[in-house]
Amino acid sequence: MFKLFHIIVIVTYLMIKTFLILISLQIILYSSGQIILVVSKDFNTSKAYLECYEGDKKVFNTIEVNIGKNGLGWGLGTINFKQMNSDPIKVEGDKKAPAGVFKLTNIFGYKENENYKLPYIKTSNYICVDDINSKSYNKIIKMPTEKPKSYELMSRVDHQYELGIVVEHNAKAIKGRGSCIFMHVKKTQDSSTAGCTAMNLDEIKKIASWLDEKKNPILIQIPESSYGYVSELYPQLKK
Repeated sequence: MFKLFHIIVIVTYLMIKTFLILISLQIILYSSGQIILVVSKDFNTSKAYLECYEGDKKVFNTIEVNIGKNGLGWGLGTINFKQMNSDPIKVEGDKKAPAGVFKLTNIFGYKENENYKLPYIKTSNYICVDDINSKSYNKIIKMPTEKPKSYELMSRVDHQYELGIVVEHNAKAIKGRGSCIFMHVKKTQDSSTAGCTAMNLDEIKKIASWLDEKKNPILIQIPESSYGYVSELYPQLKK
């Protein structure tokens, strides 16, 4: 009898411990001191609205941004969203911006680091690899001697990458699920993107200066239809 009681106590302890670990993981997964929220009307539009939150406070004014030419498709981020069978999935070359929740890992630009609070990449002689067969797929690297078959120059002749933010989409570099996703400067006021999120230079400067690695900044990018689910995970975004 004592032995059975002892086993029950141990099993109960292990169950409680497992439950607490899962709860802790959920808190770590969903917690963020800084959130950039981008919401589009649906999966097909190339326009969206962006808001920034720190804790439960909105910072800055709402701005209109340009997203993928073909709208949004579910990407690979930190959370698996509830998806309909008819919802589009983000793949390489589809000209869709990824929908989901993504870490913001770096700031990049043409100038020297101007005391940003995220790690900074000065992009001269850097590329981002979109060759699905390359071992460096979906990575920002210095230009190698043996160039991949397909890549983006991170120091472009235009102003679009003058300043940008790296979105951690497809972190495991799953072949063909999309690469080189950034927040960057608009080409023109109404130009859609190949899969990034674009805004005016003064707007991205303000956001880049605000972001802080210690506050675990994330991008939540969704169609309006997913707003209810997101507001359950992040109550501070409830309007």
